[in-house]
Amino acid sequence: MSSSSEDSLSIYMTKANDFSSNTKKRKEYTEKSFDIVMNQSDDSLQRANLFRIANRYYNLNDWTNYRKIALIVLEKAEANSDTLSKAKAYSYLGDYYGSQRISDSAFLYYYKAEKLYSQLGDNYDLATTRLNKALLQYNESDFSGSENSVFKALRVVKGKQFYDIEYESYNLLGSIYSELGEHDKSLEYHTKASNSEYSKTSPVEFQSRATSLNNVGFVYQNLNQHKKAIPYFEEGLKQKKDLILYKISLYAMLLDNLGYSRLKIKEDKGLPELFYESLKIKDSLQLTSSMITTKIHLSEYFAYKKDTVRATHYSKEALATARKSRNSRNILLLLKQLALIEPNKAAIYNKEYIRLNDSLQKADRNIAEKFSRIEYETDEIKQENTDLTAKNRNLVYIFGSVLILGMFMYIIKAQKSKNRELLFKQEQQKANEEIYNLMISQQIDVESIRVKEKKRVAQELHDGVLGRMFGVRMNLDSLNKINDESASVQRNSYLTELKNIEQDIREISHDLNREKSELINNFVAIVENLFEDQKKTFPVKLISSIDSTIKWDKISNATKINLYRIIQESLQNCNKYAKAKNVKIEFKKGVEDNILLEISDDGIGFNLNKGKKGIGIQNMISRIKECQGTFDIKSKKGEGTSIVVSVPT
Repeated sequence: MSSSSEDSLSIYMTKANDFSSNTKKRKEYTEKSFDIVMNQSDDSLQRANLFRIANRYYNLNDWTNYRKIALIVLEKAEANSDTLSKAKAYSYLGDYYGSQRISDSAFLYYYKAEKLYSQLGDNYDLATTRLNKALLQYNESDFSGSENSVFKALRVVKGKQFYDIEYESYNLLGSIYSELGEHDKSLEYHTKASNSEYSKTSPVEFQSRATSLNNVGFVYQNLNQHKKAIPYFEEGLKQKKDLILYKISLYAMLLDNLGYSRLKIKEDKGLPELFYESLKIKDSLQLTSSMITTKIHLSEYFAYKKDTVRATHYSKEALATARKSRNSRNILLLLKQLALIEPNKAAIYNKEYIRLNDSLQKADRNIAEKFSRIEYETDEIKQENTDLTAKNRNLVYIFGSVLILGMFMYIIKAQKSKNRELLFKQEQQKANEEIYNLMISQQIDVESIRVKEKKRVAQELHDGVLGRMFGVRMNLDSLNKINDESASVQRNSYLTELKNIEQDIREISHDLNREKSELINNFVAIVENLFEDQKKTFPVKLISSIDSTIKWDKISNATKINLYRIIQESLQNCNKYAKAKNVKIEFKKGVEDNILLEISDDGIGFNLNKGKKGIGIQNMISRIKECQGTFDIKSKKGEGTSIVVSVPT
């Protein structure tokens, strides 16, 4: 390549990375750089320049061209046996698929890059790739796997002056522990990042200091310590000029977080303008998930201002966006928010919340297992290739090594699975308790209004109508003194009729007041709704009965939730596997006021002694243990299944 081309390339590359220039110009210079580089010789210099161009496309958020460059480099690297460029290309492809939320492909490419960097002994890029993998796992809610990947990255850089890796690792660990609810640990790592030398001396375009300040403030926000959070957001916003130039998305986030913390302490300063400005920036950058968060905050703000119309508008607008982008976690937040804003529709929102929460927890488990499977299968393919190359040399040793590796992977996977299951159960219990309390609260409000209205009608009948009728009766009685025989008979007839009306109204009044004590129990109503859904949706005939003498108010919410889930799981098993025609569910009073739940069906049954129990039955047993109750199941092939549960009050 001529010196004039080299000069032009250097100029174009510099201009393409000039953040003060507009996007269109920067893209034009990037395309000109690409044309020059593609005319270079196919060597390591050309591949290095292609990576530089890919970085320009990354800064432009042009993921299509970013991927195109990565694939070009990968092809050239494979043709030239350039392992370093191959590893880097894999890492770039991981970035691309991560940006498109194709997590399994992203994880596969990061894993391939990690293996090559490990072979090369390139500790810096190995740690960077592990961090990228950890961030991907974090975004997919595999927090245990993400934590493991971060510490793997930190082990590689231990004792080395890779301060940027340490900084990014501390930030990510802070975010992981925040999601796990371990806020003290989260604050510890975010503070480490904020106080690190890299946070103070990193290039201005990275805005590391402002990032750390936002992260620390966010931890205090999660701890509901908004007065402590606000100074961190305000300090971060002091870099407004540089933030707008180099990292405008962080600027929008700081605005939103500051506004939200002020809202929480009922300080109106800058509200709702902070939210509006943040939303405008996020919209221009097409940051869908972040936009949803700001709209949730706007909805909360207008709910606080008693502006129900605008509060509902922003919640529904955010819900539509979340559904379109399939952002399940934001959908959950919005369903909870709408249930508070629109109490008349709370039951609908809560029902959808429970369904979506269950499916989301299942999806989180599946993605974590998928990541483990990708690692295992990739290693397995590489091992097979090694076996073919060796042509059965040292077959016994290789077989032994594979067996040990498999056992090791199995142990790690089993341990991770146990940790995930424990975390899942804790989160599920917390979510169930929260939703049940919300449902109870909403139902109590409705019943309270209903009782109040009935009492008002009763009082009106008693004090108003009866009073007037009594007066009429007295007047008619006085008219009986007139000695007109026909008039006297007619008046007596009226008096008798008025007495009858008076008695009828008094009985209605007493009935209305008496009904207060006969209101349907909240838990019973929820269970009845489940039974109604079953009858409408599935052909199985359901026979149910609930002992009216059971005092549900003496039973804890946790026990009610577990009983509800056992019924739900049993019905699901009947619908999916039992092929039953009839199902019977009964709540009874047992000995010492214990609650008995009996569930039976006339389905195909199964052999209890063959193999281990399924996860559904294991979950039921676990739930009853939490309630300190007993669980008994009987089933035989062709004889149906019966379950008897006993829990103390």
